[in-house]
Amino acid sequence: MTGCIEYKLNQGPEDTISAVKFSPSTAQFLLVSSWDCTVRLYDVAANSMRMKYKHSDPVLDCAFYDPTHSWSGGLDAQLKTHDLNTDQDTIVGTHDAPIRCVEFCPEVNVMVTGSWDRSVRLWDPRTPCNAGTFTQPEKVYTLSVARDRLIVGTAGRRVLVWDLRNMGYVLQRRESSLKYQTRCIRAFPNKQGFALSSIEGRVAVEYLDPSPEVQKKKYAFKCHRLKENGIEHVYPVNAISFHGTHNTFATGGSDGFVNIWDPLNKKRLCQFHRYPTSIASLAFSNDGSLLAIASSYMQEQGDISHPEDAVFIRQVTDAETKPK
Repeated sequence: MTGCIEYKLNQGPEDTISAVKFSPSTAQFLLVSSWDCTVRLYDVAANSMRMKYKHSDPVLDCAFYDPTHSWSGGLDAQLKTHDLNTDQDTIVGTHDAPIRCVEFCPEVNVMVTGSWDRSVRLWDPRTPCNAGTFTQPEKVYTLSVARDRLIVGTAGRRVLVWDLRNMGYVLQRRESSLKYQTRCIRAFPNKQGFALSSIEGRVAVEYLDPSPEVQKKKYAFKCHRLKENGIEHVYPVNAISFHGTHNTFATGGSDGFVNIWDPLNKKRLCQFHRYPTSIASLAFSNDGSLLAIASSYMQEQGDISHPEDAVFIRQVTDAETKPK
């Protein structure tokens, strides 16, 4: 693959891609979950699928716990952990409705799931077992972990900030600063804030510190909008992924574009070429050298013919991702 800036993964999923997640320790391995009811492990360096395992229904999210264990959940409401060395499944537990989000918090050593049953559940990955259920005001659409803080985005444009070391009460209850439904929340690598995207071509940059002088720094901007024949088309911003060292982030929209943003200087650093269809998920590798891009039709216009679902691996450079 040397000399190649971008390539498509072989043996891609056969239905809409719900998530792409790189290994926490290497840029070599990538998990991909899909509506085809599978979670696939790829060796991206060799461009080969190492293994896949199945749920009984579409999978909505997946995450690495460590380099050899993946966790996943979806419409079957079952939380699975899979040993990537032995190819063995364990059903850890269930929600009362589909599981939408699966994340690992290394600082507290806990897996976090968010569900349409209006709850967040914590799981001890060592046993593995349930370590608590915490009611949310509405269905959970997205969540992200920032050190020991958990940021949850629900229906009704609500945003809740929890302390994973003390889940007895909600630290902060917020309303999204965007007028439309929340699609994705991702925490800054420096843990000081988060980016939030909506279904209406906008991203907000928010800060966790509730003091007025810090809150003054928050802002929002329009993106993923295209003028065609004099009419502006506005697209959902489905995906956000942060570059681990530069604190810049990529966004992907249903317009098929990927943009890289510098949130501190409020600038777009670059835009890649247009992909065949909607960008459903994005993930930078741990070292920031690669960006996994899921180009996958998300049924925005119903059941119509559409380009095949694909994961592209793009080698990214400092020129594209580093603040200028």
